Amino acid sequence: MIVLGLTGSIGMGKSTTARFFAECGVPVHDADAAVHALYEGKAVPLVGARFPEAIVAGKVDRARLAEQVLGKPEALRALEAIVHPLVRAAELEFLAAHRKKGTPLVVLDIPLLYETGGEQRVDRVLVVTAPPEVQRERVLARPGMTPERLQNILDKQVPDAEKRRRADFVLDTGLGMDHARRRVAEIVDTLTGKPEKEPRD
Repeated sequence: MIVLGLTGSIGMGKSTTARFFAECGVPVHDADAAVHALYEGKAVPLVGARFPEAIVAGKVDRARLAEQVLGKPEALRALEAIVHPLVRAAELEFLAAHRKKGTPLVVLDIPLLYETGGEQRVDRVLVVTAPPEVQRERVLARPGMTPERLQNILDKQVPDAEKRRRADFVLDTGLGMDHARRRVAEIVDTLTGKPEKEPRD
């Protein structure tokens, strides 16, 4: 089984790309979705013990939790020490289940893949990219986003050029949805060893 790591900076089109893999029948494990699930389940008592103000109606309230850790490195490290092992355990369960099934290719959608050393856990890496002006336009259209917040996020991420340099595959979502969908299909064919389709007469 080949494990493909999918990553990219904020606003590059990673979620859309993950959806295209799913459309091709490739199982995708989404680290962000795993965190959402944990904040409604296993992580609640652990987060609540350290950040009691962040628990609302038996779930972790992400906005309240953000207030507890924003600009507080020690608190953020404490949160990561709780959440990262749980996300990793969910990821290992996903991989084990698909190895058992004999699935040829799976995708791990890891937003901070290079920032957390995640490339050690995958066989190949696909970096999703877009021109800076496209990225900026997409991100600033999000509710509550400001140029300052965007810059703060980018400062914490490995630069796009560095990600592209280290990647096995690069997909430019600035070239449109059809291009991205075709590129995903090409990558799936390459990694699963499917022969190129014969050209029609």
